[in-house]
Amino acid sequence: MRTLERTYRAVFLTSALLLSVIGLVFVQSAGSYWGEVHYQDSSPFIVKQAIYMAVSLSIAYALYRSPLTSHPKFWTYFYVGSILMLVAVLIPGIGVVRNGSQSWIALGPISLQPAEFVKVALLGKLASSMKRNKKKSWQWQDFALILLPATLIMMQPDLGSAVIMIVSAFVILFLAGYPLSFFIFLFVSGVTAFIGLILAAPYRLDRIKSYIDPWNDPLGTGFQGIQSLFAIAPGGLFGHGLGNSRQKFLYLPEPQNDFIFSIIAEEIGFIGAASIILLFILLLASTFGIAIRLRDWNSFLVVSGMVSMIIFQTFLNMGVVSGLLPVTGVTLPFISYGGSSLLTTWLAVGTILHFSKGKRMG
Repeated sequence: MRTLERTYRAVFLTSALLLSVIGLVFVQSAGSYWGEVHYQDSSPFIVKQAIYMAVSLSIAYALYRSPLTSHPKFWTYFYVGSILMLVAVLIPGIGVVRNGSQSWIALGPISLQPAEFVKVALLGKLASSMKRNKKKSWQWQDFALILLPATLIMMQPDLGSAVIMIVSAFVILFLAGYPLSFFIFLFVSGVTAFIGLILAAPYRLDRIKSYIDPWNDPLGTGFQGIQSLFAIAPGGLFGHGLGNSRQKFLYLPEPQNDFIFSIIAEEIGFIGAASIILLFILLLASTFGIAIRLRDWNSFLVVSGMVSMIIFQTFLNMGVVSGLLPVTGVTLPFISYGGSSLLTTWLAVGTILHFSKGKRMG
């Protein structure tokens, strides 16, 4: 049995490392020309991403080894700190506006995106606060834990991060035994809120229109979706070859970020893209194997919540770049360029590995 558990952990960690290494390769491939045009250097993104990866792996290892990771107070402090960062990002002079959203805090040459970190903090805090077999009725304090950061993130606004965080938190609530009436209430409330958000910000309605018919505004709201499909479709079975993307030559904006999977499909084709999807499936399957063997119930919730965040974000990103979902600004875990995104993903990996050893909360 212990051998099987070690095998699951090995498959999980190997999948995560391979995905990150693939990310380094394609951040360089996708971002080289963008770097030459905007920074007169073909390697600024790969250098930064390599540094981000080294830092992320170090912090993930610290989480894996530290006994503090098992203590509920750690997650309380992490959660409170993340909330304070979300408040700070909304303060003029501290928060930085990029692509229409005030989602960043600039610290000299380093930029942090608090919405990324709060996803991990919330899941850890929520899972550590759950009491088994006591969820026959609604617990509004749990709902408040989710609503507070979700509201702050939507004020930026950042719909993608809010949706990923809420869905992952609901996985924990579902596994904790929350009644069906709770989720029906949330579904109705969510649909109502979604309509309200569209009415409050017309650009979201434009995105939905461009999703239905991107050719209605091919140079505006439909541009990214169309250019993404222009990258994926010609890739065929084996692609044009590593480094031979055509869409990265300023057709697809910032291809090293949210739409990096389009470049991957263009350069290494269906076989390569499917192999990456397979790695994510192995990541999910191995984590499932880890979770169902955990004896501590709170640890089971932590592991389940963390992997649901990674997999749902992956589904959302791939759905967007393939035209199956409306354009939403979310990164591809492990692979897209960005320090906050990569660090958040590896925080989740370190946490999963920590609790995979059978660590107990408290």
